[in-house]
Amino acid sequence: MERVVANGVGLAYQRAGRGSRLLFLNGSGMTMTTSALLRKPFVASFDLLTLDHRGMGASSVPDGPYGMADCAADALAVADAVGWDRCSVVGISFGGMVAQELAVTAPERVERLALLCTSAGGAGGSSYPLHEQPPTPTVLDTRFTDEWLAEHPRDAALVDFLAKRTLVDKDDDTIRGERLQLEARSHHDVWGRLDRITAPTIVAGGRFDGLAPFTNSEAIASRIAGAELHGYDGGHAFFVQDPQAFPDVVAFLQR
Repeated sequence: MERVVANGVGLAYQRAGRGSRLLFLNGSGMTMTTSALLRKPFVASFDLLTLDHRGMGASSVPDGPYGMADCAADALAVADAVGWDRCSVVGISFGGMVAQELAVTAPERVERLALLCTSAGGAGGSSYPLHEQPPTPTVLDTRFTDEWLAEHPRDAALVDFLAKRTLVDKDDDTIRGERLQLEARSHHDVWGRLDRITAPTIVAGGRFDGLAPFTNSEAIASRIAGAELHGYDGGHAFFVQDPQAFPDVVAFLQR
């Protein structure tokens, strides 16, 4: 793990794998540690760079509120720290929001773009308000009723795994960092600027996602010239639920 001080915060980052350059941006509440399994399909094919967003994991917690533009600037600062002037970018959920902000702010830095289970905000649709209340199983996947989970043990195991992640003890700084991230997320709105994105883009989502509804993915794809839209059999964790999802995304980024 490396560290760079930029934009008033200490940013922890790491690099792994070989291949073309790919910047991986984590979802809400996730860190480099908790997203290790999600990154494995990319480490196998890319020179993968990831970071702990400000306020998360091994990065420092800022003093006050911040916006998505700050997170995008952090990601670019980490790319600068390893000497990358251009790279492809993949963002999951909150990371997809950061990726959109990065791609409209510095389109010349992005070679290819993957936006997974995310939202543009504004007229393009917002994601579930995590700053107001935690998600229920049916928010993660609209099929996840008690009856469904009783009949689908793999889905029940996924819900149990995600629930256990929230039960770990957290210190005051961790709680404050998560709160600040959710507040930044609640103000995300890149809808009116999506047409600035110039990189070849794949937009992918789960057709049963209640946290970032698939209609939000459709809206994003409609505003990015040439964007590919892919829908999968799953909810917010479609990339775990549908075995075709990650291979499709990896293949797109490798073109």
